[in-house]
Amino acid sequence: MGAERTPVVALMGNPNVGKSTVFNALTGARQHTGNWSGKTVSGARGTMQCGGRVMTLVDLPGTYSLRPRSAEERVARDFLADGEADAAVLVADATCLERNLILILQVLELLPNVVVCLNLMDEARKKHIHIDIPALERELGVPVVPCAARRGRGLPALTQAVCSVLDGETLPSPTAIRYPVEIENAVHASGLARAEALAALSEHPPEGLSAQQLDDWMTAAAALRAEEIALTCVQSPADADARDRRIDRILLSRRFGLPLMLLLLALVFYITLFGANIPSEWLGEHLLGLSVPLTAFLSALGLPPFVVSLLVDGLWRVLATVVSVMLPPMAIFFPLFTLLEDAGYLPRVAFQLDHAFRRAHACGKQSLTMCLGQKRMPSYVLLPPIRTLLPNLYKNVFSILCRAKKLHISSDFRQ
Repeated sequence: MGAERTPVVALMGNPNVGKSTVFNALTGARQHTGNWSGKTVSGARGTMQCGGRVMTLVDLPGTYSLRPRSAEERVARDFLADGEADAAVLVADATCLERNLILILQVLELLPNVVVCLNLMDEARKKHIHIDIPALERELGVPVVPCAARRGRGLPALTQAVCSVLDGETLPSPTAIRYPVEIENAVHASGLARAEALAALSEHPPEGLSAQQLDDWMTAAAALRAEEIALTCVQSPADADARDRRIDRILLSRRFGLPLMLLLLALVFYITLFGANIPSEWLGEHLLGLSVPLTAFLSALGLPPFVVSLLVDGLWRVLATVVSVMLPPMAIFFPLFTLLEDAGYLPRVAFQLDHAFRRAHACGKQSLTMCLGQKRMPSYVLLPPIRTLLPNLYKNVFSILCRAKKLHISSDFRQ
């Protein structure tokens, strides 16, 4: 690896496994966000250090599989397949390792330089789940580092393991998924490297297999291998997930699931809309109250009256009104949604609505986007009174900007 080139490390994992916590802990404030080329999926890049060495850490969207069914999965797979990453850190949930192993096994087919971050080890201990780390390393053929990212435990060892893989001090020998004989024969007959052959099979399935059958067989093979590894390396009491199952029987039931979801979301919107009234009034009163001293200050500077009116009655009053109207609802709504996500309820909403959304050629995750959209739109409904504060010229410009913003949001929904 050239000394002038900064190594690139991909950070991957299922949703809700603490990937963002690991990313923030490793990068600190040295990060920025952006959209992937040609996608509406946003990601983050940051820098992490191991000793005096600087590496670029790329936070890929959370995904359950590399079989492309959504924009997130396509972004993650394309990033690895294009060879942009020199190594990858795969964050796994120690409390449900078997489900996370499917993604890990699929990544190992594309990139051997992998370090598994076994996060939430503290939660696993609370549930009396024991994971044999050396056995897991032997089964996967790559380093495995137990971590509790929220408490900062294991992160120095994780960084050191990544450096060891990049420097060649640790040579991974990743395990391979055992596919049905039809797929294995097609891989050998292609004469390509295994990763390239599997990618080519996805485009041109073997004779007698449809693309959907091939995808089902490959996913089932990965799930079977993940189950074998979990049975070998994980020991958990029979009732480890009993509480979650009891909760799911209520939240995901056909009788209570949908009414509870509607009631909870209605409560969130009620708290957001009516709870924002008091801080909005307070902000509006104090920010708009600064118009008089601001006018006096600008007049004392000798500015012409029309310039003072432009800055105070136009710029300042619009800015103050927008801040007082939009900031309090956002400050209430997004923390509430974050709490629901951290509690694991939002993934359950997506799962519950997935069947209905698939009938409309969409997926359940888009229901959450629609919830965010319903919250954003009332802010734009509240903006027209602001335009009465502006002269005709600024009123027209502001109207154009509002319409452009609405079109941008609508395109995000369609995507």
